[in-house]
Amino acid sequence: MLRFRRVVFFVLTLIVVGAVINPFGIVGRRIMALDYLAAAAGVDVSSVPADLVVPEMEEAKPAAGKRVRQTLPGYQHTDVYQSLYLPKQWQPEKSGVATSKLPVIVEFAGNGPYKNEVGDVSTGKVEHSNLGFGISAGEGFIWICMPLLNAAGTKNVTKWWGDAPEYNPRPTVEYCQKTVKWVCEHYGGDLDRVLLTGFSRGAIACNYIGLHDEKIASLWRAMVVYSHYDGVLKWGFPLSDRAAAVKRLQRLGDCPQFICHENKSDRSTGLNQTKAFLDKSGIEGDFTFYPTGFRNHNDAWVLRPSDTRKALRIWLGQHFVK
Repeated sequence: MLRFRRVVFFVLTLIVVGAVINPFGIVGRRIMALDYLAAAAGVDVSSVPADLVVPEMEEAKPAAGKRVRQTLPGYQHTDVYQSLYLPKQWQPEKSGVATSKLPVIVEFAGNGPYKNEVGDVSTGKVEHSNLGFGISAGEGFIWICMPLLNAAGTKNVTKWWGDAPEYNPRPTVEYCQKTVKWVCEHYGGDLDRVLLTGFSRGAIACNYIGLHDEKIASLWRAMVVYSHYDGVLKWGFPLSDRAAAVKRLQRLGDCPQFICHENKSDRSTGLNQTKAFLDKSGIEGDFTFYPTGFRNHNDAWVLRPSDTRKALRIWLGQHFVK
């Protein structure tokens, strides 16, 4: 059975049950939206002005407030790269002076190129991802947009991972593990406070890649899974069936997941379908469910104020404030 509590939501009104107080404010626990609200039509993201602007990726040395293109040592002869953002609070280590370690967000992008009938776009490229910046408001977290690699481990791919038809995830798994460790060692990241997140393909990758084996599964303090969920549908790559997804999910342990989805009633992969899958899985997990409040299948909603973004940041504070 799922470990969560039912609370009542009204549109644009958040009522939190069983809350506790911390320096970030009220922290809701195990929150689940009512089914009717998850299926209700959301507003278009273009109707709400953004209050965050994601920095463009630069060809530059990492520095506070910058988002730069970076390749892990040992891969310089390849076309592989990630984007790395260091928050404005970041300071380089000084000899003999200890600095506070920063939590880390690791993000996987959606498939691309993609465009739907309402103008939502995904390129599948790390430089166009938004979730990590929107979740953190660009403050207090190191943010890595992690590539998904081809079978040879020599370039980023914008559709799934590996090469068709095998879609081998191993090169991505290995690069991700190495990169998280290397970034933490060189930029003061806290290996005990790493958040994994992803949109669409990246949401599926949270479990498919992030829970691929016990070693990579042990990296994550928490996950934010947005729009799709591993095992709800069978896709065109091996082991995307429900039984295989449940086996991966067994590696989740006590890692909490904030699961959110755009508001659309005509999808077979929405929030309610994810809840049904998890309920039947037999996995006891710490799952929090929210509709985004927007109709759009893109990651720009986190760059705008909303009740769901507010709740997400409260949840983030609960799991990442020391």
